[in-house]
Amino acid sequence: MAKKSKYYVVWKGKKPGIYESWDDCQAQIKGVKNAEYKSFSTFQEAKNAFNGNYSDYKGKKKGNTELSPEEKLKYGEPNHHSIAVDAASSGNPGKMEYQGVDTKTKKVLFKQGPFEDGTNNIGEFLAIVHGLAFLKQKNSDRVIYSDSRTAMGWVRKKKCNTKLEKNKKNQSIFELIERAEKWLKSNRYNTPIVKWETKAWGEIPADFGRK
Repeated sequence: MAKKSKYYVVWKGKKPGIYESWDDCQAQIKGVKNAEYKSFSTFQEAKNAFNGNYSDYKGKKKGNTELSPEEKLKYGEPNHHSIAVDAASSGNPGKMEYQGVDTKTKKVLFKQGPFEDGTNNIGEFLAIVHGLAFLKQKNSDRVIYSDSRTAMGWVRKKKCNTKLEKNKKNQSIFELIERAEKWLKSNRYNTPIVKWETKAWGEIPADFGRK
C-alpha cells in the first residue's frame, strides 16, 4: 500500500477535523468565509496541529515548527507528578482506543478499546474523564496531561460535542460518553488538566506511536 503523502487539517470549516484527501478537505472549506486549513506530511503532525491553533501554523513551511533551545526553555520541564492520557483512531471514524500512563515511567495505568467507529477526539475526551475518575478514586493530587485542546474544552463544558452519528457499531462508545458526561456533572474534582506541549517536550508519553 502506498504511503499517504498528505493529511489535511481543517480548523475552520463545515466540519473541522483531519482529512486524508484534498477532495475531502475541499468539501469542508468550500463556501466557508476565511476557512482555516493546511496540509501536513504525517498524521502525527496533523494531529498536533489540529490540537493547536491555526495561527501557529499559518504561513509556516513544512518542517519549520521545531522550537529553538531558547524557546523550549520558556516551557520548562513537564511535571512528572502526573499522568498522561492519549487516544488513537485508525481512520476518522475508525477503530479507536485510549490509555493513561505514568508520565515519568510510561507504565500503563488504564487502557480501553479498541472500539469500532470512533474518533480521536472522543477517545481523548474519554481518556481525560477516565483519568479524573482514576485519580479521584485514589485520592491522588497528580495532574493530568493531554495534548488535545478540543477534548480539554469538552471536559470543561462537561459535554462531548462530537458530530459523530450514533449507530450499531459505536453504541458502546456512546454509552461511555453518556457515563463520562454524567460523571463530570455529578462529581467535583481539583485535578488540574494541563496541555502537553508537544513542540517543547516531544510526543506525550501516552502516545500510541502510530506515525
